[in-house]
Amino acid sequence: MLYYSALRITVVLSTAIAIGSAFSACQSKKKVNFSTEVKPLLNKHCISCHGGVKQSGGFSVLFKEEALGVTKSGKPAIIPGHPEKSEFIRRLTCKDPKERMPLKGAKLSQEEIDLLTRWVKEGAEWGEHWAYIPPVNVPVPDIKIEKGNDIDKFIRERLEKEKLPVAPEADKMTLLRRVSFDLTGLPPSPELAASFAESKDPQAYEKIVDTLLQSKHYGEHWAAMWLDLARYSDTKGYERDDSRTIWRYRDWVIDAFNNDMPYDSFAINQLAGDLLPDAGNDQFIATAFHRNTMTNDEGGTLDEEFRTSAVMDRVNTTMEVFQGMTIGCVQCHSHPYDPIRFEDYYKLMAFMNNTRDEDTHLDHPKLRLYDSVSNTAYRQISDWVSKYDKSQLKDVQEFMRVLEPKVHVHDFDQYINGAYLDSKYTGIRPNGSCRLPNQYLEGKTTMWMNYWTGNKGGTMIVKLDSLNGPTIITHAIAPTNGRLAIGLPLPKISGRHDLYFIFRNNNIPPQDPVCVMEWLAFRNDLPGKGQPGYEQVAAAFTRLINQTPDDIPVMIENPLEMRRPTRIFERGNWLVKGKEVTPDVPHSLNPFPANAPRNRLGLARWLTSPQNPLTARVMVNRCWEQLFGIGIVETQEDFGTQGFLPSNQELLDYLSYKFMNSYKWKLKPLLKEIVLSAAYRQDSRSTPALTEKDPANRLLARGPHFRLTAEEIRDQALAVSGLLDTRMHGPSVMPYQPDNIWQTVWNGNKWTVATDGNQHRRAVYTYHKRTSPYPSMITFDGSSREVCLQRRIRTNTPLQALVTLNDPVYMETAVALAKQMAEKGKDDVNAGIRWGYERAILQPITDKKLAVLKQLYTKALTSYQQDSTALQSLLQTKTAGPEEAKTAALAIVANAIMNLDEFLSKS
Repeated sequence: MLYYSALRITVVLSTAIAIGSAFSACQSKKKVNFSTEVKPLLNKHCISCHGGVKQSGGFSVLFKEEALGVTKSGKPAIIPGHPEKSEFIRRLTCKDPKERMPLKGAKLSQEEIDLLTRWVKEGAEWGEHWAYIPPVNVPVPDIKIEKGNDIDKFIRERLEKEKLPVAPEADKMTLLRRVSFDLTGLPPSPELAASFAESKDPQAYEKIVDTLLQSKHYGEHWAAMWLDLARYSDTKGYERDDSRTIWRYRDWVIDAFNNDMPYDSFAINQLAGDLLPDAGNDQFIATAFHRNTMTNDEGGTLDEEFRTSAVMDRVNTTMEVFQGMTIGCVQCHSHPYDPIRFEDYYKLMAFMNNTRDEDTHLDHPKLRLYDSVSNTAYRQISDWVSKYDKSQLKDVQEFMRVLEPKVHVHDFDQYINGAYLDSKYTGIRPNGSCRLPNQYLEGKTTMWMNYWTGNKGGTMIVKLDSLNGPTIITHAIAPTNGRLAIGLPLPKISGRHDLYFIFRNNNIPPQDPVCVMEWLAFRNDLPGKGQPGYEQVAAAFTRLINQTPDDIPVMIENPLEMRRPTRIFERGNWLVKGKEVTPDVPHSLNPFPANAPRNRLGLARWLTSPQNPLTARVMVNRCWEQLFGIGIVETQEDFGTQGFLPSNQELLDYLSYKFMNSYKWKLKPLLKEIVLSAAYRQDSRSTPALTEKDPANRLLARGPHFRLTAEEIRDQALAVSGLLDTRMHGPSVMPYQPDNIWQTVWNGNKWTVATDGNQHRRAVYTYHKRTSPYPSMITFDGSSREVCLQRRIRTNTPLQALVTLNDPVYMETAVALAKQMAEKGKDDVNAGIRWGYERAILQPITDKKLAVLKQLYTKALTSYQQDSTALQSLLQTKTAGPEEAKTAALAIVANAIMNLDEFLSKS
């Protein structure tokens, strides 16, 4: 028996050793994968000294040609196929600490050195990062599932590898509440909940999904997510942070989501809608995406500095939003970890650097939204231009719509007895002058000037090329009633010239300006001059451009004669210009489309090309994160080599390819497929073992469970209480806010609480001030929106409980819910509490919870019966009888219900 046992042990050990040796041999024969094995090691140990920022010894492992190229020693550090001859390998194993690499870091483990040695021996082959390879049509795993769709086959395959079971489906009401929040940002209506609870239809859930996707609230909810990315705000930012009228962009986003605009069109419209053929108002409004950049109105600031800052923000935002790429650091040096060169940043910037906005305090250019009468005049002028010279039509219409191209007075210099007033306007005193340099006047027949003055007797003289040059304009300046744009005739002039403006007026004090100017425009006369009716059309044109209709900041491209060259900023310093670059895209990604123009439209078409490896992946991952609380790639702001690897790359690529090709970039069918999956419909309860193995639920062995967003928390309280005003669109509103929150500087703006139900509008319509965001939003992780925010990192702080327990909005909703509880319960307090709990949570209350809430009611009732002042303060009433005390006590209970975890969390 002992002999048999010893023999068995010997055989088992021998077999194990043989299997281990075979496995080891197989592993050694397996080719090293650069992207998953080598690149992480290089990023961890080498790239800080040998990457995009530093290239010590002339050696860098960021790009293949640099890694295999000649170093300062005159020899390559890596010789493919010969680790024994490679200085790269020798330095890893040196015993001399002055030679061993990494120089200041811990020595690599023997396993890591062996891996790099094998890689060099195998030829030091370079590989591409997974995210920079376009997604392909991934075959669906051949796995049988009882419920769900193809998504579940990918997830089930991974769970089986991890030996994890799937969770059962959540109960109907939990699932209804979950999907309602995820698709509309609101709890289901009582009618919808009752209908779904009673339905025996096996397709009931899918029909509910279809109903929610068609709800007008769908667009409001998904727009809230996008507005963080677009850094949308109702103010301009920086110290003054004055108001900006840009809410029509928010409404455009809501409508785009509701209409299920294909995502490629959604992107193109926002990046370059103004450059599309026959662009309408909607296309122009969409471009406000990149007019959400901050503008500095503070006196003494340099407009060109902050214009440049805005352009760079547009580069960073474009690449973050559509490519999931951190590129801000590349403005100073090549990317430390990813194959993006220093020059690539400025080539991308060249796409964005030729728009007409110049950090002016009035946010020019702006789309002018005429009323019906003015639109009639616009069409009549357009018809006239079409009749006499159709080639001028686009130029004339653009000027009527956006007053561009024009020249801002910050371009003036060489002031004599004059100044650039408050960094906004030009004012010249009597007998003073200033210069407008290098103006293109070829074929221009009219100089339009926007100015104002209350003084009589002024004269403006414009001279060519010097103060003693020929006079081209002499104009008697008449007093104006506010701002006025006038057209002054120009003689025939060719080429570019400096213009000198001289102002005279002997009737005013010497310290006063003769007039104040804001902008100039050099244009041709309307065609058809001399034809019957011309004077009337020209007068209508003047009246039209002097109107002050509603407007919105938009993007407009520079004409050729105003084109800005783009130069590299040495070490990222905008004051130290290097060589000029032309628009281009990083060569590590897909090539630029062959027939696309080298402007913002071409860039947008490059981003939305099916060959682009990132655009679809990034948006699919973003949608996944909104539904499950964590993306397939957790670092949705960084798909680069330092970002997290996808938890299920095959699933991400499957959905991304399908998003582009089957769904034609439409979000609604993509979201429908995800929320119909069994993975999404799972119960969210976990076990200690599962939580320990997968704390973030990346493998999806359970359903999603996380706190609602700031907007959802507020909107839910309003909806459950019956106070929610569901009106859509329009200017942003100011709901209740504690006094003295706003400390506005230099702009005089005040927070005026909205009335007539506007104070109960959805959170997406709340006025957003960058330097002082709405308190409850920022407390629940909302963004200041000074820059693009890819994802909100959820926090859990005591301040959040203080908001939902004390904020006037939540106290008002508690009182409103309490009045319904009193009505539904009649004289039965328990019945009222039961109804209120189920209205809020969509689940029946347990006896244990009911007892606790009843105890709270009794205690609150006693307190309010003894304290009429507190009662009146809570209910905002002058009466304090027994019924009011009961309502106040129920309000405390309602407030407690609306502070429960199950109320503030999804699932």
